[in-house]
Amino acid sequence: MIPQRTALLTIDLQNDFLHPDGAYGRADQGSAAITALPDRILPLKDALINAGGFYISAQFTLIAGRDGEPLIADHLKKLRPFLKKGDFAPSSFGHALTETLAPADFTIEKVAYSAFYQTRLDYVMRAVGIDTLIIGGIVTNGGVASTVRDAHLRNIHTVLLSDGCAAFDSAVHDATLTSLGTVTKIATCTQAAQMLENAT
Repeated sequence: MIPQRTALLTIDLQNDFLHPDGAYGRADQGSAAITALPDRILPLKDALINAGGFYISAQFTLIAGRDGEPLIADHLKKLRPFLKKGDFAPSSFGHALTETLAPADFTIEKVAYSAFYQTRLDYVMRAVGIDTLIIGGIVTNGGVASTVRDAHLRNIHTVLLSDGCAAFDSAVHDATLTSLGTVTKIATCTQAAQMLENAT
């Protein structure tokens, strides 16, 4: 791992997921494991930036249609019926990266699970010479897993933060980590920071 060619990539650590006034908070869909992530990840972010690396925030985005209603996939409507007009809208409070981790060097708007799917992430990585991603965020079995697997398909080296990602169900989180162990290195936030220190 070369710090200057490494980026911390967080998935969906946004106000609409994490803040009490966000879409999930208003619907009482919070999780202590998820809420704890920004404070746990922050020291690693700072260490990587200080070592010359980058921080990329991938943020779930709901695009508004002509009537202002969000374009929501049918499966998501069934899973999250509380989502409404204005939630996860670009430039909104809810769409924004949580204040604890702001600002990011680059923000990637994503419309599906993977941070690579129909986004500019590949372009940004090539433009600044990133070949390694340290990945955290939510949820472990959704956006995190999809992004890790897409990175693997692209021969991008990844480190998955075992305590820097979370799911609404801890058993699902643990099972997903076990599954992803075949395609990524897994480390705690503290271990990843030590890897950076050893590389400088």
